[in-house]
Amino acid sequence: MNRRILLTGGAGFIGRRVAQIMTSEKVNYTAIVRPNSDEKRLQHLTGAAELIQLDLSDIEGLKNYLANQKFDVIIHIGALRGGRKFSEKAYYDTNVVATEQLAINALQNDSHLVFCSSVGVYGAIPNELPANVMTSFNEDNYYHYTKIHAEKIIAKFMLNGLKTDILRPAVTYGVEDYGFPYTLTKLVHRKLMLLPKETVWINLANIEMVAEAFWRVANREYTGGSVYNLADKEPVKLNELVDFISERVHGKKYPSNRYINRNIFAMGEKLAEKLHQENLHNRIRLISRSWFYDTSDLYRELSLKGGETIPDFGVVVDWYKRLKGVK
Repeated sequence: MNRRILLTGGAGFIGRRVAQIMTSEKVNYTAIVRPNSDEKRLQHLTGAAELIQLDLSDIEGLKNYLANQKFDVIIHIGALRGGRKFSEKAYYDTNVVATEQLAINALQNDSHLVFCSSVGVYGAIPNELPANVMTSFNEDNYYHYTKIHAEKIIAKFMLNGLKTDILRPAVTYGVEDYGFPYTLTKLVHRKLMLLPKETVWINLANIEMVAEAFWRVANREYTGGSVYNLADKEPVKLNELVDFISERVHGKKYPSNRYINRNIFAMGEKLAEKLHQENLHNRIRLISRSWFYDTSDLYRELSLKGGETIPDFGVVVDWYKRLKGVK
């Protein structure tokens, strides 16, 4: 049976890979993309999807578009990611109000809404480890605040019959993304990465697994709302990942003189907070404290392959080496 599928965020890191899966499956779908997007970012969509030029922060435009549209499945991945230079209104409209409009449309049309949230709802560093789907929310920055409030809106609509599943990706790694994994690789390559002497465990998410999870949830028969943490099956020690990167770019382990006491990271956190450097504050926390998640339901219920961060992270390092001409 042909289904009408709407995808938001199809030009982004996760959405792009989900779109590629649908194209390979010969699925007909509609993709909302930001007006004036770089044509290179839309190449995988051109000819494969019906493109709707619409910014999710344009709430009136979104309302007008949705007024006469009915979809069987809405895969809502589009959002403003944390650390970008947008106003709080832009973040709120894109991440919260647009989600509300899509939830209203899904409820009115008995559609299945698959929503991309974030493990950031637990805060950069969760209050318990491993964080599970019942771990308390922590509004430690504005991006996390918007994802939390989007989830709360969805939960309200679920009480009225909205069919929805919520997926919370961890920091996701793969090629063509310039976020935390790329920055980590660059710092290790330049030997500028400082590490705590204490053991830190981190839990990244392979983009291939993340995209496959979205498609499996969107493609299965709806049996009731689920919430999943999307991350690699097991966390890794940060120092072991750094050594892995270093051996791949330098042929040897990372220098031992780059390890410092954790109290220095704490001082850096306070300074970044005082200077209102939210992005820097989060990155200091991500390399000085442990963060990992309970993914047992994810792998059991979706029958996903549990990849391993080491060696899977090698795709990022190899991509970085190609970009920088590193042999």
